[in-house]
Amino acid sequence: MAMDVEAEIRDLKRRVGELEGSFGFLTEQVKSVHKDLLSFEEKTDKKLREHDGRFDRLDQDLKGLRSDLPKIVGDTMRDVLREERDRK
Repeated sequence: MAMDVEAEIRDLKRRVGELEGSFGFLTEQVKSVHKDLLSFEEKTDKKLREHDGRFDRLDQDLKGLRSDLPKIVGDTMRDVLREERDRK
């Protein structure tokens, strides 16, 4: 009976060792993925901050166009009507 217990203990130690090895491997993989994710997050945050500035400028340009557009259309229409009148 003592031999079975010792064999069982050796088998359990072997299995625990295998599990520890697998756990260590997976832990390193997760650490690597985590570092990659942090790097990716940093890069995307930087890009978003750059684009926010561009969108702010675009928004300002659109607001300027919105206020300038009536004058542009009015001036163009007056020029067209003046040219038609001068042709007659």
